[in-house]
Amino acid sequence: MRGLQPLALLLGYLRITFKRVWKVYKAIPKIRSSKGANIYINEFLKKNMKEKTTDTVMMIRPTAFGYNAQTAGTNAFQKSDERILAKEIHRKALQEFEKAVAALTTKGIHVITFNERENIRTPDAIFPNNWISFHEDGTVVLYPMFAHNRRLERRKDIIETLKKKFDISKITDLSSHENKGLFLEGTGSLVMDHDKKIAYACLSPRTHKTMLTHFEKKLGYKTIYFSASDKKRIPIYHTNVLMMIGKNFSVICAEAIKNQKERKKVIQSLEKTGHEIVFITHEQMEHFAGNMLALKNKKGKHFVAMSRQAFESLFPHQIAILKRHAEIITSPIETIEMYGGGSMRCMIAEIFLPKKKKDNPAKHL
Repeated sequence: MRGLQPLALLLGYLRITFKRVWKVYKAIPKIRSSKGANIYINEFLKKNMKEKTTDTVMMIRPTAFGYNAQTAGTNAFQKSDERILAKEIHRKALQEFEKAVAALTTKGIHVITFNERENIRTPDAIFPNNWISFHEDGTVVLYPMFAHNRRLERRKDIIETLKKKFDISKITDLSSHENKGLFLEGTGSLVMDHDKKIAYACLSPRTHKTMLTHFEKKLGYKTIYFSASDKKRIPIYHTNVLMMIGKNFSVICAEAIKNQKERKKVIQSLEKTGHEIVFITHEQMEHFAGNMLALKNKKGKHFVAMSRQAFESLFPHQIAILKRHAEIITSPIETIEMYGGGSMRCMIAEIFLPKKKKDNPAKHL
């Protein structure tokens, strides 16, 4: 299958390109022969093609980061070392957080930071992408969470603050489903291709098939779901630790998808939608090589953010493919990865919301 990948990639790209050009041709017949056709076509494409990457993100500065016993049962990536004091764990995690923010802002990516609330115990607040997502049409989605103490991470004050800078037209609240034992943990459970309106989902105790149906109806995405596990046959808790989607590339631990039909379906979908695939191993996934995030800066330059551990696990040919599409950003976050069981992508909530026209973007709110 890998031998046919370049041909499938080319055919997929040509197919998508033809469809888009034909859509424009039919939609704007009056300007086909006009001198201003290019302007109208560009405007049409801008309105009708969703952005896969954003230049603005939200991150939560931890005040009480630590090992979360409520999530450990479903997250095999989490580790605990009782010899290390909780204060020392938090101190190291805070240092890693600040370095990660600096690594992004240095490249021109707009990072909006909020502090974790000190009066509420939320050891995983550093991973905001699980409870909220921000969409290009002004929709904000709130998600049902598995662990009780993670449900406390949802914050109205954050949404109200963001309203000052962004147009939020609708809040889709799915969180009530957690009372029925149904969970869907944001862009941890869902790896979204915003342009093609496809969401990939690995079923697990934190990602239920019923919730995928609700998501499809509310957001208009097609979902492709599958089951995946690590080398010990333990289910993968979140989709975003085994795969990611960039503008024209994707990273996936395909061997974690044991069912051959499901694996083929996922790979074919990625190829048909024009993605060059970087296949990673189980060992690389365990080093969080699947937990990357594609971003861009204000100038439109593309990046792929990952942890230092993830980068060091990659082979030269994999790095070469990534560099064809984006500049690599790395940051050391070993403490966060060990005790939190999540990596760089988990720490970042992308903001695709339209900005209020009267306001200029600010570095901090």
